[in-house]
Amino acid sequence: MDPDFAARVDRIEPSATVAISNKASELEAEGVDVVDLSVGDIVDFDTPENVKEAAKDAIDAGHTGYTPSNGIPALKDAIVDKLHDDGLSQYGTENVVVTPGGKQGLFEVFQTLVDDGDEVALVDPAWVSYEAMVKLSDGSLTRVDTAQYDFQLEPALDDLADAVSDDTEILVVNSPGNPHGAVYSDEALEGVRDIAVEHDITVISDEIYKEITYDGAEATSIGTLEGMEDRTITLNGFSKAYAMTGWRLGYYAAPESVVDQAGKIHGHSVTCAVNFVQHAGVEALENTDEAVEEMRSAFEDRRDMLVDLFAEYGKDVPTPEGAFYIMLPVADTRIDGDDDQAQDVAWAEEAIETAHVATVPGSAFGTPGWVRLAYANDEERLREGVERLAEHDLL
Repeated sequence: MDPDFAARVDRIEPSATVAISNKASELEAEGVDVVDLSVGDIVDFDTPENVKEAAKDAIDAGHTGYTPSNGIPALKDAIVDKLHDDGLSQYGTENVVVTPGGKQGLFEVFQTLVDDGDEVALVDPAWVSYEAMVKLSDGSLTRVDTAQYDFQLEPALDDLADAVSDDTEILVVNSPGNPHGAVYSDEALEGVRDIAVEHDITVISDEIYKEITYDGAEATSIGTLEGMEDRTITLNGFSKAYAMTGWRLGYYAAPESVVDQAGKIHGHSVTCAVNFVQHAGVEALENTDEAVEEMRSAFEDRRDMLVDLFAEYGKDVPTPEGAFYIMLPVADTRIDGDDDQAQDVAWAEEAIETAHVATVPGSAFGTPGWVRLAYANDEERLREGVERLAEHDLL
């Protein structure tokens, strides 16, 4: 007999990115060669050796027990140094919570700030878990689509101003963004600042891809802008820039009042991040600049290759300025949806079933008619993936 499930779990769907990745794994287990471009894992770069050695040294030194709930002092100090380097001088160690992954940090913040019916504004396309976390917090959503502006926020500011109101509690900003790779201009962020101040909105700034930008673009932290110091919660982590996806280490920085309240959820749910992983995090922040630049440069080369390759097949794609994702328009392809399935979902299923290329439908991010491809893979596999799509008339 099945138990009576809580209403909150009926409000959400399984993660689309995880579902596609699981499908790819199932096919691979059957002996199928799948080019998996669905998840934001870093396939061909390992965690830097010095970071791995720091974790081993920490284990050998006995750092295997509980830590202070909000993080070990050395890591919090290193995080504050990084935040100050980014211009976020308002944060001290008392403002930092270290979490087992950035996703856990976001979950804690939403649970702390969103109450029944509270409105949260998302800029679409938006990472799939934002919506689920808001729904798990009993919040409501208002969304602003940027696809018509090639995923840039500045041209969408009027749309954003129309979408929010004094009833909006939180606005989420993700730059560089997943799934679109856009880096929002200072003018766009200043527009967000003006809207947030006018309506007394708290801004969550998800900066997990901050270190991965191209063409000299710099991702400004919105918390550095005048008027945003006390209304911004800045979130980051170690998964993307340091190739530490499986280590599960992240953090957020917020006003002390938020830290105090979120600490209740943190302490009762995860207690603390893994001890020796936190020690590895110190090493990652302090001694990996060369490794980070090597990965960033490789991602930029892959982006350029993909943009050019799609152009050869007659597909014009917006050029990402950061992260390692590219959005491919599929609305004009031969694949049609039906009443029960969006066209981009049907396209993604056709791609994995026939071409054996795993992608994520844009509908999962609030942007139908597109699919997301992750280029955290080597160039040979990326090229093969595109060629398979072309061979199966999916471009």
